[in-house]
Amino acid sequence: MSRTLQFPHPHFSSRPSWKWFILSTVLMGATMSALDVSIVNVAMPTLKNTFNVSMAVIEWIAMAYMLTLTIFLPLFGRLSDMYGRSKLYNIGFVVFSVGSLLCGMSPTAGFMIVSRVIQAIGAGLLQANSVAIITHAFPANERGKAIGIQGAIQAISMSVGPFVGGILIATVGWRAIFYINIPIGILGTLAALFILPPNQKVKEKEKVDYLGAAFFASGLAFLVLAFNEGVKLGWASHTIIMYFLSSTVLLSLFIITELRVEHPLIDLKLFKNATFLIGNLTGMLSYYVLFAIMFLMPFYLEKVLGYSVALTGSLLTPIPLAMAVVAPFSGHISDKYGSRIMTTSGMLISALACFSLLFMGVSAQLPLLVAVLILLGVGMGLFTPPNNSAIMGSAPRDKLGVAGGVLNMMRSLGLIFGVDISGVIFTTLEHRYLAEKGYPNAQHVFSNTSIPVSIKDNAFMHGFIVVMGVLLLLNLLSAFLSTANKSSVVDAEAAEAAKEFVDGA
Repeated sequence: MSRTLQFPHPHFSSRPSWKWFILSTVLMGATMSALDVSIVNVAMPTLKNTFNVSMAVIEWIAMAYMLTLTIFLPLFGRLSDMYGRSKLYNIGFVVFSVGSLLCGMSPTAGFMIVSRVIQAIGAGLLQANSVAIITHAFPANERGKAIGIQGAIQAISMSVGPFVGGILIATVGWRAIFYINIPIGILGTLAALFILPPNQKVKEKEKVDYLGAAFFASGLAFLVLAFNEGVKLGWASHTIIMYFLSSTVLLSLFIITELRVEHPLIDLKLFKNATFLIGNLTGMLSYYVLFAIMFLMPFYLEKVLGYSVALTGSLLTPIPLAMAVVAPFSGHISDKYGSRIMTTSGMLISALACFSLLFMGVSAQLPLLVAVLILLGVGMGLFTPPNNSAIMGSAPRDKLGVAGGVLNMMRSLGLIFGVDISGVIFTTLEHRYLAEKGYPNAQHVFSNTSIPVSIKDNAFMHGFIVVMGVLLLLNLLSAFLSTANKSSVVDAEAAEAAKEFVDGA
């Protein structure tokens, strides 16, 4: 192995098993960031009461994190390609831990929001580099399995987050849900220092495209804000229109800038590769589907079926657990036979789950409902690792950081759009149904005693069924696009690159 690629401990790192130590280090970051996303959601009501602020302010505790994470992922990926993925991954551990400490110490909601921004910067440094480090460490014929294991750990962390958060809040207090990240962060920082490979030096000095980064981050921020605030302010409001116009102008300026600068923030030539383009598009659509369902299902289970909060939480866990079980096997199979068959199968199975949800109605049978949710998790577990592996395999090795940043950014956008757009479709149709039944401008529908229960349920199902129909079509579109993903050719190229990498040892 060339000197620039020597691991910190040459005696051990020369062994084939060393890559699994690298994966274990990356999994610490995956666990910490995934656990934080789901664990904080449980604490929102508690934080609202503690800080005695409005729901609009509390929403920014989640919004600030998600917005910061999404807009900075490509920049962090680009910086990691320039200055070293291991270095920035280690900095990510430190920044995330500091942000967690500040969150736990927060005396006010404003302090908490700023601390969540710091946390998100750390999470962005971790996410932008995690898949890139795995791709660099593993040959093409093992990459899918490794990414599948990472996906499984993330799914498990997200599924246990609400349970762990509930226990910590009840027994220790809400501050503990942030302090729990600190020991993981310290352990991860030490592991990254001694296990991750040294940073590659860029052959030539490259400039950071800060102008492009500013255009992109601000344009994406306005786009995300428009979708998040559209329901509350009204889609025809001057504020939302200005958000969309600002986003269009700024993102257009970003594209113009990227085409002119010598070293762009995001090399747009990456999107000329069909595998990279299709993989990112279908990855965004898959997260759109997943989080649209995760957003609507609690309302369906509690308000329509009448299940308790505890049972509702339990019923949502089969989705990430099924993903966790299936993901490593899916990645391993894709290493042998290519990603196309697994990604297509995964989207078709997810489509079957959405199709089944169309017919659940107001008296769904619990075993059937659990089976459908497991089916959705299986579909997502089959799709995600092979798709991520194909995306990363299609990128040049000196662009892995940018590729990883774009990959995670697209998934974050899928999450945001899945919740926001599905929420708009659902709310619009629900209120239209109520207006047709003589209840125009109804507010707080399920707590409104003047509306008969049967009309409330039918109004909910009216919107719910249409949303599921849209998700079904998106799954079928993703399946169709996945069949065009010629990842077998890309994998062969990546395997040859990996061989040259090993031969240079």
